[in-house]
Amino acid sequence: MTALMMLAAPAALMAVMGGTLFGILVGALPGLGSVLGITVILPFTYMLDQTTSIALLLGTYCGSVYGGSISAILINTPGTPQSAATVLDGYPMARSGRPALALGWATVSSTFGGLLACGVLIVAAPALARFGLRFGPIEYFALGLFALSCIVSVARESLLKGVLAGLFGLFLATVGQDPVTGAMRFDYGFFELSAGVSLVPLLVGLFAVSEVLWRIAGPAEPGGASIMKAGFELPSLAELRLRFWLMVKSALIGTGIGTLPGIGATAASLVSYADAKRTSPRRDNFGRGEPDGIVASESANNAVTAGALVPTLSLGVPGDPVTAVMLGALTIQNITPGPRLFSENGDLVTYLFLALIAVNLAMFVLGALLAPAFSRLLKLPEPLLMASVVVLVTVGTYSVNSSAFDLGIVLLAGLVGFVLRWLAFPLAPVVIGFVLSPMIEGSLRQGMILTGDNIWAFGASPIAAVLFVLTGLFLLWPLYGWWRGRQRSGTGVHPVSGD
Repeated sequence: MTALMMLAAPAALMAVMGGTLFGILVGALPGLGSVLGITVILPFTYMLDQTTSIALLLGTYCGSVYGGSISAILINTPGTPQSAATVLDGYPMARSGRPALALGWATVSSTFGGLLACGVLIVAAPALARFGLRFGPIEYFALGLFALSCIVSVARESLLKGVLAGLFGLFLATVGQDPVTGAMRFDYGFFELSAGVSLVPLLVGLFAVSEVLWRIAGPAEPGGASIMKAGFELPSLAELRLRFWLMVKSALIGTGIGTLPGIGATAASLVSYADAKRTSPRRDNFGRGEPDGIVASESANNAVTAGALVPTLSLGVPGDPVTAVMLGALTIQNITPGPRLFSENGDLVTYLFLALIAVNLAMFVLGALLAPAFSRLLKLPEPLLMASVVVLVTVGTYSVNSSAFDLGIVLLAGLVGFVLRWLAFPLAPVVIGFVLSPMIEGSLRQGMILTGDNIWAFGASPIAAVLFVLTGLFLLWPLYGWWRGRQRSGTGVHPVSGD
């Protein structure tokens, strides 16, 4: 009751709505992202009390993750890295004349994933935190390989090209400081590369700039007015029932991955998307505007927002870069995360979860109201729209680190993305490899040190062994599908090239 009274205060409710609205706007602008949103809002928390500050931060956090899906669907540019997988089916769905329904699916899935994660955390937060503590370097390495196997599902047209693109992403992530020795790698004398290639400019360049270059190089297309049918459309009850268990499973994947410190919503959405593509009865439609792809990605990445708070609050270990910033914000408010927080500040923890539920409900309402405004982007003439995208990604990317070097990375990544598109290489595996590379490399190096350079000792961990087996099964699945197809048709279809 105390927590409910704290949430019912006018200042707290205004913070919920205002933070969520600001988060959606920041997330929808390509290149800004959740970290920037939290950082911008952080100075305002100095003059607010604890409860109002928490509501404002949570609203910005959750709203920015959802807001990234708006630009991902409408202009093929994930507003935040967490929405990278949403692009794969959200934009094709919009281009096929159903942008309003795509936004509806994203809003419903985001809200459902966030609310289900809240329910799970309220019941099982201590147990989830203890499970996260069981993951050491070997388990993290196995988890990284398991997540990397989703390239098999994402690379629809050519498995070989998908693997090569994934390896390219793995290589890009090795630029900078060695995680074990501290030696510099592949920096070529550029001081700016000592910290590695930043994800935001790389992602913006690969998707946004390459999309602009691709449209410039291709034939002129009609403006988006002929595409737009409505501003916001909720899926029917029959469609919701059809994909209910997919939303549940994706939200649970996001919650589970969110409890593991350092993984983040980007990896969760990619893993969930790959799992949906492997198991969905509509898997053949993935990449062509299948709602299952939007549901899997958005349910998972918004569930991470709640899951990542488990290690942050119970262990004082940030679950992702955004909660790392939130950790500092909570400390400013004299809130010390750790095991004692749950036992000594039960009212505050309860308020936090109630505020998270309120934020997700506000996100649904504001998403439905704001979607028509954002949907008008597709009605702009394409040259104006593409020019606006360039301006937004340029300003957004520069504002993250105030670095002109990042703008160079955006341009270079855009050119590389254009060449990859021209050569029919998928872009998603590049992002998958880049996101997972630090975890895979760092945990592998640490695991080798722990086992005395004995790679076979990795299988002694029960959790790692299960993940290794699952990875092997997923890698062999395309060969099984090829064998079944050959048995049915009596023709040889190459499992790598797909033709």
